[in-house]
Amino acid sequence: MLARKGLLPDEFLITRLAEDRASHSQYKLKTRRARFVAKNGACNVAHKNIREQGRFLQDVFTTMVDLKWHHSLLIFTMTFICSWMLFAMAWWLIAFAHGDLGPKRGSFVPCVTNIQSFTSAFLFSIEVQVTIGFGGRMVTEQCPLAITVLIIQNISGLIINAVMLGCIFMKTAQANRRAETLIFSKHAVIACRDGKYRLMFRVGDLRKSMIISASIKIQIVKKTTTAEGEVVPISQVDIQVENPVGTNSIFLVSPLIVSHTIDERSPLYTFSAYDLCNEDLEVVAILEGVVETTGITTQARTSYLPDEILWGHRFVPIVTEEEGRYSVDYSKFGNTVKVNGPLCSPKDLAEGRYCGLPRNGQHSKPKKRRGESHGAGEAGREIAAENQFIDSDS
Repeated sequence: MLARKGLLPDEFLITRLAEDRASHSQYKLKTRRARFVAKNGACNVAHKNIREQGRFLQDVFTTMVDLKWHHSLLIFTMTFICSWMLFAMAWWLIAFAHGDLGPKRGSFVPCVTNIQSFTSAFLFSIEVQVTIGFGGRMVTEQCPLAITVLIIQNISGLIINAVMLGCIFMKTAQANRRAETLIFSKHAVIACRDGKYRLMFRVGDLRKSMIISASIKIQIVKKTTTAEGEVVPISQVDIQVENPVGTNSIFLVSPLIVSHTIDERSPLYTFSAYDLCNEDLEVVAILEGVVETTGITTQARTSYLPDEILWGHRFVPIVTEEEGRYSVDYSKFGNTVKVNGPLCSPKDLAEGRYCGLPRNGQHSKPKKRRGESHGAGEAGREIAAENQFIDSDS
């Protein structure tokens, strides 16, 4: 809720905030399929018709942690109340069998002093299990069975306390809580860097405590059909990540621009600016690492649809040196600027070809143009007008 309070600008994408409503472009030619990963990192997958429900009870602790808070608190309360009631019944039966509930004789010594009803047995059960010890009731040496029940209740109470408090601790220290302050840029961009097409997005960490052994992974999710005609509804393809430190591992002290080089091995190699906006795919970014303060592994996710990928843009610099230290201006975290560059696909660019956008909306056969390696001229401006959906300052 930092953005709502005015502490952070709207250009941020905080990975666990509610998903922003995507603006529908008037140039969209077909209905997009359902999103696989939401902008806030939630996976848009519903599990239905699970017949072996008993598998969840085989791992009760994880099931308890995964429950919603009101369900967990209800189970937490009912577990203690039921255990108190169960042992209260045991203490009452012991008192009843020993004759403690009847009239007292002069030299009579009860199993538990001052138990006259079930209510007093219930109060004694609470005192034993939570070790309150008001001093009004106590176990005597007259009944070995009462001593045995006392030992069993103490051990049972310790086990219940450990399990219940462990569940509460794990729910409050869940890894997704740390991911609230791991942020991604709202849009990804495609532009030329060092003479090569690159898909880029920005990632940052708002906390001073670091994410140890942080790594980033990018997947392209789309529907595919195999050579045998088999339809794969969700095909997940890993693509190579290149970042400022050269590997999938990142040193996330300041915001970084993570990039993927679109070369012959990339699934995006044959896509032009027009092809991309009409392609039904989703780019999923996954950031994973160990929280420095707790040692718990955390993961933050987001995704980019084709209309959230800006072709011919780059991110503005946000790190400056001020008074002997580096300063990060998070108000410009998601800002981009337009740059001059080719609008054809990387494959056509490598082969010296240029793809124009026909006015009837159909693909045209690539035409060879000598000496033209970028999308300048009237055709380039037409493609830019058709594919520039979102302004970088929005």
